[in-house]
Amino acid sequence: QVQLVETGGGLVQAGGSLRLSCAVSGRTLRNLGMGWFRQAPGKEREFVASISRSGGSTYYGDSVKVRFTISRDNAKNTVYLQMNSLKPEDTGIYYCAAKPIGTDQYHYWGQGTQVTVSS
Repeated sequence: QVQLVETGGGLVQAGGSLRLSCAVSGRTLRNLGMGWFRQAPGKEREFVASISRSGGSTYYGDSVKVRFTISRDNAKNTVYLQMNSLKPEDTGIYYCAAKPIGTDQYHYWGQGTQVTVSS
């Protein structure tokens, strides 16, 4: 059983920053590829960022590239999403997801944390 718990969401003004955390339990983090997704009100789920098991490779959606940074600390079983220069269109529920070793799909998802960016 893998559990993912996101924290760090909240209300921030445009141009501000937030740091989201995803605490992982039930599986050694080094065996999980990790990703962040978000869903804005009335819109479909969108890919935000991902990071390989070792942290050597990262990928970003076009809308967040440069502004956001994904990282992981396997010793702390935690994945982070640093969000800078936030825009109102970044508003949504942010989900952490895990991809087990040997698979190419995200099988585990957190409950989400709300991020609201005001103008």
